[in-house]
Amino acid sequence: MSPILTQFQRTRFAASSLAMAKGDSRNEVLASLAELIRVNMAKILKENQQDVARIATDHPMRDRLLLTQERLGALADSVISVMQLPDPAGQVLSKKTLPNGLELSKITVPLGVVGVIFESRPNVTIDVAALCIRSGNAVVLRGGSDAFHTNTILVQMIHRALEKHGFSTDLVYLMPTDRAHVTTLLTAVKFIDVIIPRGSEALIQRVRKESLVPTIETGAGVCHTYVAASAELSMAVNIVVNAKVSRPSVCNSLDTIVLHQSIAAEFLRLVAVPLQNYSVKIYADNVAFETLAQVSYPFLERATESDFGREFLDFACSIKVVRDLPEALAHITNYSSRHSEAIVSSDEIEAKFFLSTVDAAAVYWNASTRFTDGGEFGLGAEIGISTQKLHARGPFALEKLVTEKWIGIGQGQIR
Repeated sequence: MSPILTQFQRTRFAASSLAMAKGDSRNEVLASLAELIRVNMAKILKENQQDVARIATDHPMRDRLLLTQERLGALADSVISVMQLPDPAGQVLSKKTLPNGLELSKITVPLGVVGVIFESRPNVTIDVAALCIRSGNAVVLRGGSDAFHTNTILVQMIHRALEKHGFSTDLVYLMPTDRAHVTTLLTAVKFIDVIIPRGSEALIQRVRKESLVPTIETGAGVCHTYVAASAELSMAVNIVVNAKVSRPSVCNSLDTIVLHQSIAAEFLRLVAVPLQNYSVKIYADNVAFETLAQVSYPFLERATESDFGREFLDFACSIKVVRDLPEALAHITNYSSRHSEAIVSSDEIEAKFFLSTVDAAAVYWNASTRFTDGGEFGLGAEIGISTQKLHARGPFALEKLVTEKWIGIGQGQIR
């Protein structure tokens, strides 16, 4: 076998030791990892700067790659929060005795070996490792070359925490960044139980086409906010601005503002100032363009078809003005990635119709799409936001890193 497959085999072999370990033992590893992150912040930031220095200062991916003391502190806190969650493995889901006396029970068990392919964001290394260790899963990580130095030192911290408590470092394996090895991972059906891609649409499409291993997609986030005719406009402005500028490089940030025509002009005059303060570039349809041009909005272009259904990941968004709710729903249905969608409305019937009709992993009424996050949902951390419908949807976190197993106990029954 190739060296990569040999390592996969070792990870598969090590996985059983973690699956059989008590939850307290796994939590001891996580406690040590959180402490190592805090104690070694300076070293981690030094390695991170090597990666960040290679990215242009105006590149939208720079923010996703950047670590700070504050972000590392939050990362350590998220590890602790994962520790405090119930162990998802070993839960008895059902028990029954058949008429012949055979006792059946259905329990939760770890998935086994989880393969995660991700780009740019080194925090994923810690989040994924913490979630997998807590749930009793081994993990193979394939990060991007742009975060090589950061991912390497973070995995060193994970290995130190594992070794301290008597676990094999094979439980968490960081693959080389050579793209040729991705195919090896996607076809390693003997050693990998599930693949989770987290990154660009191009990455998702490659995994979807090439993977022989079952896949759980964490797709791109093309997120809309519909400001209805009955919306309280000051609230709508706050929600839209927060969803767009609080952290534009992440998947739950706003991409398209959909406006009811009756409030479009007034809303745009109100939102123009705060968006201009952040130099947000707006790709506006003809109606919105005329209003924004009248108030001399400086970062303005006419929208083309390609500006809808586009994940900007930057200080930019598109605007669509619609006649009514059905047209808003039709636009969202056509361009949504089924990640997160929101409505701002004072009409309860309208809002509840939106919530029940829109097909997305998370839908909001009078709230920002930025809440779609494992930590915000009280899940400790997340591997990603699943936009598909099988096994996991929405923040893919600890509770979904298990599968089911039937156990039968008999006294010699035969069929």
